[in-house]
Amino acid sequence: MVALLGISGSLRKGSLNTALMQAAAALPADGYRMDTAGIHGIPLYDGDLEEAEGIPAAVAALKEKIISADGVILFTPEYNNGIPGAFKNAIDWLSRPSSDMARVFGGKAFALVGASPGNFGTLLSQNGWLSVLHTLGCRTFSEKRLMVSRAHTLFDAEGKLTDEATAKRLGDLLAAFAKFAGK
Repeated sequence: MVALLGISGSLRKGSLNTALMQAAAALPADGYRMDTAGIHGIPLYDGDLEEAEGIPAAVAALKEKIISADGVILFTPEYNNGIPGAFKNAIDWLSRPSSDMARVFGGKAFALVGASPGNFGTLLSQNGWLSVLHTLGCRTFSEKRLMVSRAHTLFDAEGKLTDEATAKRLGDLLAAFAKFAGK
């Protein structure tokens, strides 16, 4: 059984990316299981804070979830045509101390998914993540990408995905990524 971890990079209560991640976790899984996580409770990275207090508990807990997973899916928003600052900050914390980077990221399978109310999905954010993941030593999944455009029209008032075509694309990506992560 391949263990996947989805991480939502949004802090917003009504986040489209968190809703998409929850939809992914609710899909029928064949040969994999998917857990979910968020970035709440992670402070702004500050080297002085790290030196004085060490790694914050929220960072340490998320590190352990990543280490336990065979593959990680970043459900990334796109802010101002780029990577969201809070999400990048979380990844920066997860790479500390630098001696821990290989244990957390080295050779780990990572995929990118994103939802946006805009017409281009999260294309620029996903492209921006590629250099970060490369630097961290991740194996990036490039067989399929999922950039959900006009996402606000695809969920109901409770945040449930209502668009069957998007659900199918999401399921296809998860199945393919699980095979990639299980190698």
